[in-house]
Amino acid sequence: MSLAITYARANLGIDAPLVTVETHLSNGLPSLSIVGLPEAAVKESKDRVRSAIINSQFEFPTRRITINLAPADLPKEGGRFDLAIALSILVASGQIPKSSIEQYEFLGELALTGQLRPIHGVLPAALQCTQQQRSLVVPFENAEEAALPAQAQTFAVHHLLEISAHLCGQQSLNYYQPKPVVKRNFDRFDLSDVKGQHQAKRALEIAASGGHNLLLIGPPGTGKSMLASRLPSLLPDLSESDAMEVAAIQSLSNHHFDPQTWRYPPFRSPHHTASAAALVGGGSNPKPGEISLAHRGLLFMDEFPEFDKRVLEVLREPLESGEIIISRANRQVCFPAQFQLIAAMNPCACGYKGSPKGHCRCTPDQVNRYSRKISGPLLDRIDMQIEVATNTHELLNPQTTQAETSVQVKARVLAARKLQHLRQQKINAALSAPEIDAYCALQKKDQQLISRAIEQLNLSARAYHRILKVARTIADLDTSDNIASCHLMEALGYRKFDQMVGRNSV
Repeated sequence: MSLAITYARANLGIDAPLVTVETHLSNGLPSLSIVGLPEAAVKESKDRVRSAIINSQFEFPTRRITINLAPADLPKEGGRFDLAIALSILVASGQIPKSSIEQYEFLGELALTGQLRPIHGVLPAALQCTQQQRSLVVPFENAEEAALPAQAQTFAVHHLLEISAHLCGQQSLNYYQPKPVVKRNFDRFDLSDVKGQHQAKRALEIAASGGHNLLLIGPPGTGKSMLASRLPSLLPDLSESDAMEVAAIQSLSNHHFDPQTWRYPPFRSPHHTASAAALVGGGSNPKPGEISLAHRGLLFMDEFPEFDKRVLEVLREPLESGEIIISRANRQVCFPAQFQLIAAMNPCACGYKGSPKGHCRCTPDQVNRYSRKISGPLLDRIDMQIEVATNTHELLNPQTTQAETSVQVKARVLAARKLQHLRQQKINAALSAPEIDAYCALQKKDQQLISRAIEQLNLSARAYHRILKVARTIADLDTSDNIASCHLMEALGYRKFDQMVGRNSV
């Protein structure tokens, strides 16, 4: 029977479902048809495959060829199935032994010459292929990425002839051995570069230690963007499992994979003209947006109120749930989005409200309208809100003592995170409500203090919980087992926006 089966993998969010390529040769007029919900690029593969087989000195069967991509209800897109289709035709026509392909999965786009071209989204396929204990055949340009999972069995090939010779037993290929990773130092921006701004630096240290969201408020030129760009230098490297998640998302989004930086937390900084789709992801075949590309890392949004209000509001759900679900008529895709939000804004439209030189030209109504661009529900989800004041005096009169470097501050951040993982196996920002009750208990006098603060600032229950988590992080930096009054007072001091605008943030 002229029937052959090969295996490939599709893209569905960060998943890579198995696709079985079934090829049947039958009598009748010569033709080639592909079924199984193929999109335009997959339908065009029949012409690429035909030319690649002929130009590789194989015989293209002059029979009726039917190719089924199963499951039939899963949309197939791109040229990633070319190699699997070509090999299934060669097996069905008896030019390659049928028994040689059972333990392999194939990914790659074919050129008309038979050369293999790289594709996107290889890492999710490599992870699931490894779990099924199969070997994965990919274009050479994708090999470094495909070889990332532990126990991965990856073959890197340049041409259809190479894998054909291997399957026929004429020339054996060796498993791809990834190059030793030489970690590249990307801590180019050091915290010691920032002159003064001691309170803002302290807030960065707390935010890095507990994974808290942070809003920087201040006039232009006070160093808000400079401070935010130094935050990555305070964060620990990603664990292997977390780094694998981040690399899998980047693999889907047309980003070049760099093995020298894959353990660094991502840092994304979209422009304020970005659309909602650019932020959350989208498209007919959904791709991850900025919030998913910032997964396990930082999302820096400069000029926060200048973003469209509808764009800002899409942040609300992923800030709570840590994921974003994109629904289309024929599919639903879930992308992870556990990011740390760092935002920066001016205190008013002209930027100089509260300036000691009195340059502000905004009326009280304009100031109020500008501040209300940040909705209460969104502000509620930002743990820390601090004012970054003008520091001209410190710039003109530099201190004789050396400012702390990122390495020094990072050591305290790592120590605080170690305490959190020993106590609760997660960072403080990720604590659930029952865990807050267990690990962020207050003394009776501090309960009265927080009650008065809630009443005076009109804080919501969510804001109350976030204040407790920040206080828990401050206590961890002090290596204190319990939250003291000084820790709670400092945490309350980081609700600056609520105090500045004096409004309900429910």
